[in-house]
Amino acid sequence: MGEVAGVRELIGTVCEDFEEFESPRGAERTSAADGPLAWPGYDDQRRRAAERTGAEESVLCGHGRIGADRAVFIAFEFGFLGGSVGEEAGARVVAAFEQARERRLPVVSLVASGGSRMQEGIRALVQLQAIARACLLTRQARIPHITVLRNPTTGGMWASLAAGADVVLAAPEAAVAFGGSRVRSASETGEPFTAEGKLADGQVDRLVPDAELPAVLAQLVGLLHPQRLVRPPEPAEVPAPLREPDQVRPGADSGWDAVRRARAADRPHAADYLDRYFTSRFELSGDRAGGPDSGMLCGIGEHDGRPVAYAAQAGTANTPAGFRTAARLVRLADQLGLPVLTLVDTPGAANDAEAERAGAGAAIGQLFTAVAEARVPITTLVIGEGGSGGALALAAPESTWITADAYFAVIAPESSAAILKQPPEQVPELAHRLRLRPRDLLELGFVQGVVPPG
Repeated sequence: MGEVAGVRELIGTVCEDFEEFESPRGAERTSAADGPLAWPGYDDQRRRAAERTGAEESVLCGHGRIGADRAVFIAFEFGFLGGSVGEEAGARVVAAFEQARERRLPVVSLVASGGSRMQEGIRALVQLQAIARACLLTRQARIPHITVLRNPTTGGMWASLAAGADVVLAAPEAAVAFGGSRVRSASETGEPFTAEGKLADGQVDRLVPDAELPAVLAQLVGLLHPQRLVRPPEPAEVPAPLREPDQVRPGADSGWDAVRRARAADRPHAADYLDRYFTSRFELSGDRAGGPDSGMLCGIGEHDGRPVAYAAQAGTANTPAGFRTAARLVRLADQLGLPVLTLVDTPGAANDAEAERAGAGAAIGQLFTAVAEARVPITTLVIGEGGSGGALALAAPESTWITADAYFAVIAPESSAAILKQPPEQVPELAHRLRLRPRDLLELGFVQGVVPPG
């Protein structure tokens, strides 16, 4: 992939009515010749970069309209000394985040940078601390930050600015790594250092081609715009079930019948509920710590004209990455003030050797903590299997509902038989003893109700 387009051309493709911010006071480069280190030829390098790109610095900051809303933009000009950040560029980035907090506007950073500017030495390196603090203050102010990783995004701007954004998008085939290609071993190449690799490792939410970027950014800015959010938010509406439960005689269905209904191949699953519930939705992928889990669907969608965050189990045994992704989603919703909808459907957490090495217990614990700490309302609907702690971690205390074709149990009936050293033929009887049917759970006070057929 070649160099990115010029920064003004890039800005023109993603927003309208762009107004550049004035250079912040104190952002001017030191008057000393060739910068703070008196680096030979540095002034000439800057002059040539300005003539070649038409840019005064490696970053352009301002605000513009995208879709129906305005946002603050921080765009990097890679043609200006490799998009590197020195004192002046760092001050511009920090000031842009300040403007976002004052104006209550989302931040969109379009990153293409080789990192800190070598010619300014430690004065450039410390800009990473200032930028990281600006990101933190903006997060604490409940202002969303959406970043787009362009080619290349390496070094300090990946670590201090982009990696911690609320939503991380990336251009396909972009080079993304902490160590650039010129400073790491020549043998270290391939997917770990690309946008595709970062997606596979759970560090990027979505790859977005340039042609799709304006529409994707407009959708995200519209969903997350702080001026559109109402605090405190009303709880998410409980989804209606998607089918009539099987007809059974009152009181005659057993616990094993409930298990079989929940495991039926034709039962609606999470994707079916999400498609019905949301008019549009944006999926967030990855735990930022090693991988994604296709069995945990997380994101933000629009329901009845307002944004709702969601985390939905897709019927599989969730991995540690899935639980960490759900915890990330709940924390993000709590930060921005979004209500949360969770859909429970899992036979239980993955418990193989790989899951243990990846920290299954700790990951489930993170999700329990995120749900317990959340200041926003969380609404849960059990739509299938509710298998032990792996299901309970996603359930909202005192706001959990269940469909008639679902169950919830302290442990799966088969595992119960194994623990009690009972033969397989005892599994149906144990399922009934566990009192896992929807009406049992209502009587035991675990669920608030069995939702009526839709």
